[in-house]
Amino acid sequence: MSIALIIVAAGFALAIGLGLYARLGREMGLEQWTVGGRGFGTALVFLLMAGEIYTTFTFLGGSGIAYGKGGPAYYILCYLTLAYVTSYWLLPPVWRYAKQNGLYTQPDFFARKYESPALGMLVAAVGLVALVPYLVLQLKGLGIIVSTASYGAIPATAAVWIGAAALTAYVVVSGVHGSAWTAVVKDTSILLVVLFLGIYLPLHYYGSYGGLFRAIEAAKPGFLALPDRGQSPVWFSTTVLLTALGGYMWPHTFASLYTARQPGAFRRNAVILPLYQLINLFVFMIGFTAVLQVPGLAGPDVDLSLFKLSLASFPPWVIGVIGATGVLTALVPGSMILIAGATLVANNLVRPLRPGMDDAATARLCKIVVPILALVCVGFTLQGGDTIVQLLLMGYNFVTQLFPCFIASLMRRNPLSRPAAAAGIVAGVATVTATVLSGFSLSKLPFLGPLQDVNVGVAALAVNLLVTGAVAFATRVGRAERTQAA
Repeated sequence: MSIALIIVAAGFALAIGLGLYARLGREMGLEQWTVGGRGFGTALVFLLMAGEIYTTFTFLGGSGIAYGKGGPAYYILCYLTLAYVTSYWLLPPVWRYAKQNGLYTQPDFFARKYESPALGMLVAAVGLVALVPYLVLQLKGLGIIVSTASYGAIPATAAVWIGAAALTAYVVVSGVHGSAWTAVVKDTSILLVVLFLGIYLPLHYYGSYGGLFRAIEAAKPGFLALPDRGQSPVWFSTTVLLTALGGYMWPHTFASLYTARQPGAFRRNAVILPLYQLINLFVFMIGFTAVLQVPGLAGPDVDLSLFKLSLASFPPWVIGVIGATGVLTALVPGSMILIAGATLVANNLVRPLRPGMDDAATARLCKIVVPILALVCVGFTLQGGDTIVQLLLMGYNFVTQLFPCFIASLMRRNPLSRPAAAAGIVAGVATVTATVLSGFSLSKLPFLGPLQDVNVGVAALAVNLLVTGAVAFATRVGRAERTQAA
């Protein structure tokens, strides 16, 4: 057994050990399992939310899109920063409402705000569909990390199964407490590893960052800029809009808000988290360095750029450290996704159909759903396919359709009726689903000109808003007519 594999195995063992230790002395009822008893302080909330945001997408997807696409990678810097800015105002009222009403999940918020359990079930279904590609993203990244860091001793397929088993074990036992404890080690590790790689590799191969950019521009002119078509400025701006609005619409991210002890944690985090964005700059430097040093990667293989470059640059023990860090970047968000997905099924899809179901029964059902959901995602992962970035954007296309009725619910007088909120979500999700299943894109409509490059999720959001507005107007008119008739 190589030293790299030993270190990667130690990373797995550490994550599982922390997850199991985190439950000691606690009775894992529904509130403790899903939202940590609503007792996390600022530091733990920061680490938990950063643990959800900085995942294998950051570790492999960020370097992969920098390697494969160049300039369009910069959208990652923009959208997360904008999401953090909006969180300063949006998250405290959500927390207060959830605390007052004892909410556990994102659909609970919508169901209570609109006084509609059916709307809660719709939101749960949308969230569950979006979470599948997000968990597939984590398992796919885990397979790449373990297989590469072990120098092929462990196949990617086996790594996916091992990772899913590890996730299932400590999620069932410890819930969100395990995720939070593991996030402490994960965030420290990824910060150190990414800083080291992002500084050392460009200087080692090119002497300076300026030398790196000059070499790329000479070999691939225009690679570091946005192209005129495809991932153009129109694509860039609409993708930033889509992902910034959807940043806190993920069920697991939304539910993590409920773990805080008090709402001031979110405003402090809104100030700190944009600084954490600097990690992505160093991830991009790794991908850009790999462009000329490990050429020829294409399609999903661009996600291998960080490890391919590292294998050519470092001894096995360093690869092991990188691999162990990568394992943690998959396990922390993966565990949060499993918790959120299982709770959506048990609390928001099954429980409304069984009115007598209490918190204890719901908690038991959550733990039964965890391995089933993990198996479903393993099946999708082993089918292969899209790059990590494409998987993430697919999920964003779905969850951002929740934003219009979410923002309306925070207004002093909500302008939307229950039918309008539901109709908008259905219209947006149906548009996304139709484009994904048919393979249709706006690029097939040349008469649109530059608008061909609009992100399909934004186009679906436009449909969502039109339908929402039309139904809201119709229900308002109908209500006025009934009032006059009475």
